[in-house]
Amino acid sequence: VYFWLINDTPEVKEQFLKELKNFVVQVEEIKKVHIGPPADTDRDVIDNTYSYSLVITFDSKKEHDIYQDHVAHKEFIENASSLWEKVLVYDSVKL
Repeated sequence: VYFWLINDTPEVKEQFLKELKNFVVQVEEIKKVHIGPPADTDRDVIDNTYSYSLVITFDSKKEHDIYQDHVAHKEFIENASSLWEKVLVYDSVKL
C-alpha cells in the first residue's frame, strides 16, 4: 500500500504513523509488516513521490479477507483517511 499524505509536516507524519502502527499490531492475521518512506535512490524507473509504503504479508487469502473486514483496519481508514490524498494498493501472491 502506498500513501501520499496531504501535508508532509512532522505533525501529520507523526499522527499518520501512530494510527498506522496502532492498527497493524491489532490484526493477528498479519504475519510481517514493513512501514517506510521512499528510499534515497534515483533512477528513471523509481517512483518516490509517495510519503509512506506499507507492506504486509499473510499466510492465506482467508487471513487477508479477515484483515480487510477487521475493526482495526476500518478504524484506521476512518481515523487517518483525512491525512492522505492518494492511496494505491498492489496485491500479489507468492510463487
